Amino acid sequence: MKVCLTGGIASGKSLLCRYLNELGVKTIDADDIVHSLIPEEERARLRKIVFNNPEERKKLEARIHPIVRKALMEAIDGGSSPTIAVVPLLFEVQWEKDYDIIACVISSREKQIERMVANRGYTHEEALARLAAQMDAEEKARRSDYVILNDSTEDNLKAQAVKFVQYLASRS
Repeated sequence: MKVCLTGGIASGKSLLCRYLNELGVKTIDADDIVHSLIPEEERARLRKIVFNNPEERKKLEARIHPIVRKALMEAIDGGSSPTIAVVPLLFEVQWEKDYDIIACVISSREKQIERMVANRGYTHEEALARLAAQMDAEEKARRSDYVILNDSTEDNLKAQAVKFVQYLASRS
């Protein structure tokens, strides 16, 4: 069973993955694969270019996405224990057919903005721009098999991680 976790920026995917890992569920994050391919200083330079230039973004994605997709599939298919792929832009890159179950972490726009400003150093305007560049969270949730709302406490998210693992166990 191939499982994918998706969700918008600052929705809580990383924290949920930490809880899943604590529960013995392995995860592999598409963003981590990209980070291993492109050094931080280069990523910062590329972000400025591609965020404002859709043509340049498409060129970069055409080079990077096949590598990331292959690495995700190898990790999922080749692992000794089940591994969940974390693909923030799953629907945007149209990889949803690669997975049997898609889970989506969503948060209100207000919470996402609050987290981006507090934890990532974005201005309010930068946070809005990042959100505008992504698919709407409700649309991602609508297209997913399982939805986790992360607008509450970390303990609540941890409890939802347990429920998600139980859900997966019931499906295997």
